[in-house]
Amino acid sequence: MTSKLKVRAVPSAMPATVTVVIPCYNYARYLPAAVASALSQEAADVDVIVVDDRSTDDSLAVARELADADARVRVIAHESNAGPVQTFNDGLAAARGEFLVRLDADDMLTPGSLRRALAVMQHFPSVGLAYGHPIHFIDGALPAHRDRATSWAVWPGRDWLAARCRSGYNAITSPEVLMRRSVVDVIGGQMPLAHTHDMEMWLRIAAFADVAYIQGADQAWHREHPQSLSAREVDSFRDLAERRDAFDTLFHGKAAGIAQAASLHAAARAALAAQAVELAVRQYDRGLPDRGEIDRLRDMARSLAADIEAVPGWAGLERRIAMSAARARRHPVHVAERVARGLRFRYSRWKWHRTGQW
Repeated sequence: MTSKLKVRAVPSAMPATVTVVIPCYNYARYLPAAVASALSQEAADVDVIVVDDRSTDDSLAVARELADADARVRVIAHESNAGPVQTFNDGLAAARGEFLVRLDADDMLTPGSLRRALAVMQHFPSVGLAYGHPIHFIDGALPAHRDRATSWAVWPGRDWLAARCRSGYNAITSPEVLMRRSVVDVIGGQMPLAHTHDMEMWLRIAAFADVAYIQGADQAWHREHPQSLSAREVDSFRDLAERRDAFDTLFHGKAAGIAQAASLHAAARAALAAQAVELAVRQYDRGLPDRGEIDRLRDMARSLAADIEAVPGWAGLERRIAMSAARARRHPVHVAERVARGLRFRYSRWKWHRTGQW
């Protein structure tokens, strides 16, 4: 594929085999709903692999009950806790399907999710990853979902990758993705990253296959709760550092040899440098700047940027540092910049909800 396509969605898909890998650690209360959401999918011959990572609750017992009740469910039980990356990779090694889903045990696929994703991937054999809009929700009743795909956006994978490098952000939550097994066999499983192992894998797939987005429908429910790994352990600085590690891992690994790898890597690092500066500036926006945190972010920006003086916002940050916190917050130029940042963020959120891109 040489350029982005946007085409009207075809509603039907041919039957296909799909393995849904569900890594599980202490999610006994959520696991039955995750498994049911996979097994109830239409237009797909689904099998489910639950990999229990030495849970300390009843997760393993629940998984085995589900397997006893349905032959399509298999269980892998770790003898010791191995972490989320190895847990998924162990499930991946046992997968049999032509297509793959990584579904966290606290998330769910929406009805028809696989049918919609299979339709675009079967129509475009060059697509290695298809995703759509996920609904983020807090524990409780499931929000209503949209079930009709209106169109598909299909990008050459490296164009989609380049856009992610320019933004520095991950555009995918996780459960809304369907992967083509033949592509994953080439690029491999997840890499040992603490929080951005999913992100790095999506980027790696895009380096070697095309990417599709399903517009108009909601493809998964993503549960947000205090016990989730991301909620417990990720703050803004760590999120930035983890995304840096994802891009570094990508371009020092399988994608090192692709065309423009060096320039794409540089673009990603430049985007992250600008975000480090913006996080530091926001300390002044709040009126209570933490100089220790600001210095950490400045050091991060310097480590990422080829020319720190050229990083958007750097001069403004240095100007704020030279002022009192109160004066920096009230300065007319800084007020205007704060408003502009807020507008850009709201536009980015709107764009992501509509197009799957930041």
